[in-house]
Amino acid sequence: MEQHRLDAFQVVADPSRRQILLLLSNNSLTINSLAENFEMSRPAVSKHIKVLYNAGFIAIQDIGRERHCVLKQDGFNELRDWLAYYDAFWGSKLKKLEALLNAKTEDKK
Repeated sequence: MEQHRLDAFQVVADPSRRQILLLLSNNSLTINSLAENFEMSRPAVSKHIKVLYNAGFIAIQDIGRERHCVLKQDGFNELRDWLAYYDAFWGSKLKKLEALLNAKTEDKK
């Protein structure tokens, strides 16, 4: 059965996954350590971790007998690129508005 891959926005749409990313922004954590922060079962947390892993937001490193989750940049790139496009779009619109307002101000002088 083929698994549907979520896009970056679907991944971060879930509040639990956003909380996992926030927790990992401070330090790498084991899956058990992450699970302690939620009122859900460890298997439920593991499913969220799998989604984050498959989307490139985290990596899992085996250190001794424990599996540590760490943030990975790949998943964030899609979000950054999308936001950068609209940041440039609105920046351009605001510059045009500023030029128009400046021109009107000059006409009134």
